[in-house]
Amino acid sequence: MDVGIHYIDFLPGDPAKLAPTLLATATAAEDIGASVFTLADHFFQMENVGRAEDPFLEGYTSLGYLAARTTSITLTLLVTGVTYRHPGVLAKTVTTLDVLSQGRSMFGIGAAWYEREHLALGIPYPPVRERFEMLEETLQICLQMWSDNDGPYDGKHYQLAETICRPQPVRRPPVLIGGGGEKKTLRMVAQYADVWNSTDFELDVVAHKLDVLQRHCDTAGRDFAEIQKTVGLFINPFADVDGYLTSVEGLAGLGVQLINTGPFPGNPDPAGFVKRFGDEVMPRISQIG
Repeated sequence: MDVGIHYIDFLPGDPAKLAPTLLATATAAEDIGASVFTLADHFFQMENVGRAEDPFLEGYTSLGYLAARTTSITLTLLVTGVTYRHPGVLAKTVTTLDVLSQGRSMFGIGAAWYEREHLALGIPYPPVRERFEMLEETLQICLQMWSDNDGPYDGKHYQLAETICRPQPVRRPPVLIGGGGEKKTLRMVAQYADVWNSTDFELDVVAHKLDVLQRHCDTAGRDFAEIQKTVGLFINPFADVDGYLTSVEGLAGLGVQLINTGPFPGNPDPAGFVKRFGDEVMPRISQIG
């Protein structure tokens, strides 16, 4: 079982401390052997985490900073909001991250949801049906730009006269789609994704979603086993380590290959959280197959 570290709280306080704290946490994640370090794609802090006015750094700039200061860990947003960047520019942004990190990017993408920051910053926030249409076209455009096809793309929402992307990524970034919508999201996972991230962690729910994904794979002619399954297990691992590991073992039994954890909001020492996780939990997780 692999581990990803998700960082969502930039901690109110001195802006001069934000970069060192972020870097220390990412470095700790790399040191304990975590596979992936992820950030949320927002411009305001999420209201279920803190106040919208709390500090929050833009995701791809932050990942670029970390790319220069880390050496082995994969870097991605969990997940990019499809509404925030034109897909041609987004493909170029992810490519740049991949080249500068020497092949350590992943392309996490979702339909976006935080209406307040859209309205506040003047970003169009279309109905959910349109956002899912935009999501599928964005996936198609990015995959075309990461191919030998430099030709046009003519979709309902996006029209590109050319899809040139030079340089190409060091490796084609794995596509991660987050969410559990059974009709649209999981169908797109089956069709386009290399990685699926579930926001649910209850065993019965995950088992059901995997069954739905299997059916979508069968319909699409996709090998279900090709898709890496990941789950956000955002519960306190230190309150009951044995109980936490029981949950991890249950997820592994369903075929989940990576769990995401991370410092809880308000933690004044996020790097310390990661180091403690590495000392107390990681050795036992690494034994779970």
